[in-house]
Amino acid sequence: MHFKHPEILYFLFLLIVPILVHLFQLRRFKISYFTNVRFLKELSIQTRKSSKIKKRLLLATRLLLLTGIILAFAQPFFEAKDSKNATNEMYIILDNSFSMQAKGKKGELLKRAVQELLENTPETSQFSLLTNTENYWNTDIKSSKSALQNLKYSATPFELPSIMAKIKAHKSAYKKDIVIITDAVGLTEKDIKNIDTDEKPYFIIPEAEQKNNIAIDSVYINQTLENFYEISVKLSAYGEDFKPVSMALYNQNKLIAKTIINFDTKKKKINFTIPKAAFHGYVAIEDNGLAYDNKLYFSISKTKKTNVISIGEPEKSNFLSRIYTPAEFNYNNYSITNLDYNSLDKQNTIILNELVEVPQALQTTLKAFVSKGGNLVVIPSEKSSISNLNSFLGNFGKIQFKNLENKSKLITKINFDHPLFSGVFENKITNFQYPKTANSFDISSPYPAVLSYEDQSVFVTAIQNPVSGITIFAAPINTTNSNFQQSPLIVPLFYKMGQNNQKTGVNAITIGNNQPYFVDVLLTKDAILEVRGNEDSFIPIQQILNNKVKLTFNDFPETAGNYGVFDKKEWVENLSFNYKRSESDLSQVNTNVISDFKTADTISTIFNTLQTERTDSQIWKWFIIFALLFLALEMAIIKFVK
Repeated sequence: MHFKHPEILYFLFLLIVPILVHLFQLRRFKISYFTNVRFLKELSIQTRKSSKIKKRLLLATRLLLLTGIILAFAQPFFEAKDSKNATNEMYIILDNSFSMQAKGKKGELLKRAVQELLENTPETSQFSLLTNTENYWNTDIKSSKSALQNLKYSATPFELPSIMAKIKAHKSAYKKDIVIITDAVGLTEKDIKNIDTDEKPYFIIPEAEQKNNIAIDSVYINQTLENFYEISVKLSAYGEDFKPVSMALYNQNKLIAKTIINFDTKKKKINFTIPKAAFHGYVAIEDNGLAYDNKLYFSISKTKKTNVISIGEPEKSNFLSRIYTPAEFNYNNYSITNLDYNSLDKQNTIILNELVEVPQALQTTLKAFVSKGGNLVVIPSEKSSISNLNSFLGNFGKIQFKNLENKSKLITKINFDHPLFSGVFENKITNFQYPKTANSFDISSPYPAVLSYEDQSVFVTAIQNPVSGITIFAAPINTTNSNFQQSPLIVPLFYKMGQNNQKTGVNAITIGNNQPYFVDVLLTKDAILEVRGNEDSFIPIQQILNNKVKLTFNDFPETAGNYGVFDKKEWVENLSFNYKRSESDLSQVNTNVISDFKTADTISTIFNTLQTERTDSQIWKWFIIFALLFLALEMAIIKFVK
């Protein structure tokens, strides 16, 4: 037992006062003798004995009364079990990622968690609230009520290590109590392994009852016809026993097509045919799962001709004019001596076709061209200088040419998963007519091969970066050295290499991917591009590059949808933004990783537990009660004991 005011115990010395009063009576009794009658004498003896007992009882009750009062003022208590952590600061981490849209017994998981915080957090409690995107330091439930009620779902996935790092960086003289409210979707051992053992958090894991979910993964152009696009929509189903769902295609909010999907497999692909024109809309489904992945916004730009030039001998470049037709491409060929360097910045793709040597001036120009989003194709000559090639390619990556091999080799392997072949083949082909080369260079490349020889060496490889592509051949493909020009592979390969990656196909940018985007527009020095949507607008990071502008979006916009790029009031281009589909699978809940941590069902349980374990047991009230009882006993003795 401990005392809050132990100095008051010195007043226990006052107990000597009633004792002294009892021992030294102020009145002295005079003995008077009466008639010597035996009966009266015995009665006198009995009266004196009862009076002595009464005085001793009164002394005892007064001593106990005074002791009780003194002890009560000293405020005795029993120390709490966890009293050393009574001054800890409270931090509440609330997961507001899209997976918290799932429905539990009492509604959506996030909304229910917010309601419990508002109802069960003590008004006097100070805490810090951290979500996926927002931080509210040293607040209370009244001050944070509005923020909690208006809390929206975040496109930023729940990343526990980064939030814990924020808490650790928040300097404080006190220890921390951390409460983590999350559905644990995607939570791994790696996420919690660095949590400080002295600050083991409490976990509240709200559980979703409905774990079935259907997500739209992607949209792409499956086939380009003369007047139409055939677009494909890929969907994923997570869970079991799905009912048919409806899917609708909209252009500028106008319904274009609608269909019903039966999920006999977990992956589905649905095709739509739309006119070959600009498109700015979305595809949507209706299911009972998460809502955030039920729409995918996308745009298709108006068809523009792609600018392609080849640099090399005209007779070796004739095959390119048959691939890059005037209907889709502006194609030209220049010899190295007749090359107009000023025209290079206007190109989308440049092909170096069997140059013996790449001049230093051209190397510098091409390095700047690639950095601005241009595509580059390098086809070596048998007479190419290896040192010159390696010096040139060193500007872009780690591909290096080695010795020239004078032996015939078959090209037998296709990397169907490579972006250069995406959407080209409906099925993987294994028995095609293998093209061959007579002479080829041995290439050292850390990048995936696009086409490979029968001995697994590289024939075509590519350096893919966020804004451009550099494709390198290991051998000349003129008709003397190879029959690759007669192979059915040459058309889709060169067609893909010639396309400007961002201006053909579907535009559907994932929010937060930070991939640069190039807009074909000529701006003045002080002009600024703005991205505008129906409810949101922002100015991205931008860099003017001749006739292009490089845009970087970072984590903007906050809301998925269709947007437009504007130069003041003038429309420039359409963009579409979508949320990352990283939390669509609700079966990714892994509660085993938190088995070493304390868990609770509700926030009120945690507050009650902390209060019980850290609140001292005050017992001074009992001493007040005892004092009153002894006072009542004293009065009873005075009144009833004779």
